[in-house]
Amino acid sequence: MVFDLDGTLADTGADLLAAANACFRAMGHGDLLRHPDDALIAFHGGRAMLKAGLARAGVEDEALVDAQFPRLLEAYAAAIDTHTVMYPGAVQALERLRAAGIAVTMLTNKPEGLAEALCARLGIRHHFAALVGADSLPVRKPEPAAYAAAVTRAGGTVGRSVIVGDTETDLKAGRAVGAPVILVAFGPEGPGIARLAPDALLHHFDDLPALVDRLLDGRAAGQASVTAVPEAETISIDSPDPTAP
Repeated sequence: MVFDLDGTLADTGADLLAAANACFRAMGHGDLLRHPDDALIAFHGGRAMLKAGLARAGVEDEALVDAQFPRLLEAYAAAIDTHTVMYPGAVQALERLRAAGIAVTMLTNKPEGLAEALCARLGIRHHFAALVGADSLPVRKPEPAAYAAAVTRAGGTVGRSVIVGDTETDLKAGRAVGAPVILVAFGPEGPGIARLAPDALLHHFDDLPALVDRLLDGRAAGQASVTAVPEAETISIDSPDPTAP
């Protein structure tokens, strides 16, 4: 199983917006972004937050955004889990997957160091056999090589994987390698994420095992279900991956 982090497993929006607002205050603008109204902007990344906030102040300056981005990361690192919480049932779902012998990996566009730090603070890092962040490789999600690295580092194969995410980037990552895509309906976009037409919508993590089994229903005989997958293998699908390196 391949998981995104922000907006999928954890609601990080308030802490992300707080980091951006710290930059705006330092520039003399005050808080320009609000939680929860601007949560969707937060999950599009640091530069998106800086651009959106500065636009509200009547400023359009790419060089300023570039200059402020490292400061945003510093502010975020200093208060990375002040308001962040795991979504209901997420921890239990990870525990159930591991107990079933399913390899779990993370593919996030958060910088690797920040992702590692947040997972450690949330007490979930041990659930993941691997973690690939935005700067782990020369490429990032949704590039196929990033997806392949997240899966193979966890001991799995791309052609036997499923991705769970919350954005179009996650959808594109799965589509690029032919993997089924589950998007959460409780993330920043809510049920409106259905507009992207993923293979399935997840409304609560309690539903994940049955949802994955349903995705795999009718596949070739001998393919494993969520309750019986050999250790170090990801959820099984029957079609080969034509694009993985």
